[in-house]
Amino acid sequence: MKFVISTQYLENYGAHSEDGKFSSGNAYWKMKGGSDYIVSGLTRIQDAVAFVMAKFGENDLYGKAFPTAYRTFEQWEDELEEMDGEYAEFLIGQAKEVCP
Repeated sequence: MKFVISTQYLENYGAHSEDGKFSSGNAYWKMKGGSDYIVSGLTRIQDAVAFVMAKFGENDLYGKAFPTAYRTFEQWEDELEEMDGEYAEFLIGQAKEVCP
């Protein structure tokens, strides 16, 4: 079984020139890109989400990366079929195949 776990990355611009903390009013978070991880070697989607978070998640003052969507590989392929061809090819090319 294969699953596709999508992540979102947030970058704290406030941590580049200031302390980046909410308490001092210097936090300035911006949504950035994300990644699609094609996870094989697991039989449950919950385990795939947990694996991606453990291996690729981030959570510090400078950046955060976390799962935002999850589906089977077949569902992801169905989504791609409904997209513009070039964008679908881009997503396929950027997807990272991983296995615990």
